[in-house]
Amino acid sequence: MRSEFQAAIAQLIAEKGLPREVVMETVATALLAAYRKSFGGGENVRIEVDKNGEVHVWAAKRVVAQVNDANEEISLAEAQRLVPRAALGQSIDVDSSFIFNRIPTQTAKQGGWSIDFDLDKADKIEGVMPPSEEVPTERYRNGQRLRVYVYDVRRIQGRMLQIMVSRTHRDLVRRLFEAEVPEIYEGTVEIKAIAREPGSRSKVAVVARQEGLDPIGSCVGVRGSRINNIVHELNDEKIDIIQWHADQATFVANALSPVKPLKVELREVDHTALVTVPERQLSLAIGKDGQNARLAAKLTGWRVDVIKPAEGEIYEERVDDAPEHAYTQPARRERGERPQAGRYERNERGEGNRRSSHHRGGNKHSSSYGYGGDRE
Repeated sequence: MRSEFQAAIAQLIAEKGLPREVVMETVATALLAAYRKSFGGGENVRIEVDKNGEVHVWAAKRVVAQVNDANEEISLAEAQRLVPRAALGQSIDVDSSFIFNRIPTQTAKQGGWSIDFDLDKADKIEGVMPPSEEVPTERYRNGQRLRVYVYDVRRIQGRMLQIMVSRTHRDLVRRLFEAEVPEIYEGTVEIKAIAREPGSRSKVAVVARQEGLDPIGSCVGVRGSRINNIVHELNDEKIDIIQWHADQATFVANALSPVKPLKVELREVDHTALVTVPERQLSLAIGKDGQNARLAAKLTGWRVDVIKPAEGEIYEERVDDAPEHAYTQPARRERGERPQAGRYERNERGEGNRRSSHHRGGNKHSSSYGYGGDRE
């Protein structure tokens, strides 16, 4: 594996004319990402690649009397063999190059490397897609043409511009709609919000800025021609087009497409939308692994609490003569799929952290999905 890296590094430097130190830094970062992806943790690990392509791994470990975590700690006796004056409580760098052999070759090749883009052979311009911006379900090959979203431009001193691109950014979906839907490009239809789980599913909220214009029909196109082009570009990622509405209860109801809720109650005190749906549609409203409710929460900004009617409550199921308020691609339900309860909270990356949610009283069974926010 090391010889493969050395050869790849030499080829990259020769073909692209990249600074050696930049390549080494990029490779080291990619290897560390691959290690963390495979084994988790690794915050105390540092990887360096020298000019010959040799990989060196260092782990910062705390000197302790008794080791409880070999990944983070080192005994005093062992530490003093490496650093004679090492003392308890001190942190020292320990050569841990052996962990390099634990990184699966395929992971390092596919998940660890930053992908290099040829931007129409532009001189002194390099396009790079870091591993964190790759869609996990996609596989990229040499010579493949991809549409990507440019999220940053960096200048390498004295050398070239580095264009940072992404396939996971939600604004890639926005730009694809602008390219395929003239009404969006011209501003007569506006995208108000996007919630995305890259490679799996997106929800896009739209509204018309011209009287009499159908925003959802504009995005779908004749026989689905426009939306199908976008889905194809995203390798069959499912896309729901939602009618945005200034009334937040209506917007939440629309966002739970393909389900039409019986009732939406907004609870301002904890910014929760309590959504009642027919019992037979509870699983559909929540979605596989909670995805439908989770995306609805991200799209609307409300914590979404999906419940079935309490015992004794009777609703007339909604029948709309008006145009549809959402377009949802048909999706085959997996056999044995069940609604899964869980509450999603904000975290650093803007993804949902799931924890169980229990509700007492009555005959209400619910699943609560809180808005986790998206990266700008």
